Amino acid sequence: MAAPDERAGGEGWQAVVIGAGQAGLAAAHELARRGLRPSEDFAVLDASPGPGGAWRERWDSLTLGRAHRVADLPGLPLGSPDPRAPASRVVSDYYDRYERVFDLRVQRPVRVRAVRASGLAAPALRLGRPSLRSRAPGQTGESGVPRDTWLAVEAEAAGRPRTLLARMVISATGTWTHPYVPWVPGAPGFRGRQMHTAGYRRAEDLAGARVVVVGGGLSAVQFLLELAPVAASTTWATRRPPNFTRAAFDEQWGAEVERAVDRRTASGTPPASVVRTTGIPLLPEYLRGVREGVLVSRGMFDRVGLEGVRFSPDALTGEQARGGLGPSARDGSGGAGELVVPESWRPFEEPTWVEADVLFWNTGFRHALTHLAPLRLREPGGGIQMSSRVAVARDPRVLMVGYGSSASTLGATRAGREAGRVAVERLGPAARRR
Repeated sequence: MAAPDERAGGEGWQAVVIGAGQAGLAAAHELARRGLRPSEDFAVLDASPGPGGAWRERWDSLTLGRAHRVADLPGLPLGSPDPRAPASRVVSDYYDRYERVFDLRVQRPVRVRAVRASGLAAPALRLGRPSLRSRAPGQTGESGVPRDTWLAVEAEAAGRPRTLLARMVISATGTWTHPYVPWVPGAPGFRGRQMHTAGYRRAEDLAGARVVVVGGGLSAVQFLLELAPVAASTTWATRRPPNFTRAAFDEQWGAEVERAVDRRTASGTPPASVVRTTGIPLLPEYLRGVREGVLVSRGMFDRVGLEGVRFSPDALTGEQARGGLGPSARDGSGGAGELVVPESWRPFEEPTWVEADVLFWNTGFRHALTHLAPLRLREPGGGIQMSSRVAVARDPRVLMVGYGSSASTLGATRAGREAGRVAVERLGPAARRR
């Protein structure tokens, strides 16, 4: 543990990692690998009651074989579990094993409420320009904010407040705890059920219901296919044509996805939606769903009534915004007059009411960053400018993983390792006491 100013009234740490999902564990492993000691030099705080990160909350029917991808953590491969096993159980067991093998001593459940500038003197961080390897196009060095004061991490554990003072904070809180539902006129008065991806468990829970599935991502696609055999009816609602793409989902694709997102975070622009950046692969089961009429978008609704929704051409996103980003834009998917799977886009041509028992919002998540609000890191456009993949431009004491390009299974491990490396470099030799 570091030695804080005696006026501090809190625990002093070289680094505090907030979150023990994929990115947080990768960061903690890198800190330990580079000489910092868990529970002595750095602390890992997790709000969940057990290991697994957001994976522990996934729906029951998401088996390992149906999961988009489960990335290996550094130093301990997942191996080859039964693809029929629930992903939530497999990944939770894997993360639990990882924490024990590397003795990361994750503290849970600990909920971080806020991170503030304490103003108390701390050893100055060693700063340098981001390396060419970690910098995205247009990214520059950190701004001239204080780098020689403690950050106060205000948390709650077992109903009691707790303050940790940190020279560096690595925020790895992901998005799962912040589901996003867009505002639509009339939605509060809907008499049926409204639910979000985060609350889904089994298709049988919606048996016999008329379900409107909202959103153009892979979750919506998979839920539509899963619900079609048991629901009374399913209707797909998207603001733009489904972004089917011919792009190969390989390592090159992953790197291009990251570059497309990094170009936005470098300027402080909020990250683009995942589906516009990654696209929907041309899997046989998806194409069959299009042929059978299940994966066919009817456009978007602009009003919610007591017992249904009104689809309207006025609710559609403009033509210029339809295309994909990154690798999903390469083949013109979603572009003007050109769709990879044109049969998947059949919006209502005039205002049309569709009766519904359930509105199922698969409209994504927002980054869980309210704990960083006291530091005023956001730019006028609402995003947080990054000077590298993990470094926040406004405050060199803060690193973020699971934001922007690292908010994916492909990027989270890589970003976690980079955050651990950058943190140790900035802390300097005195932090490594082994």
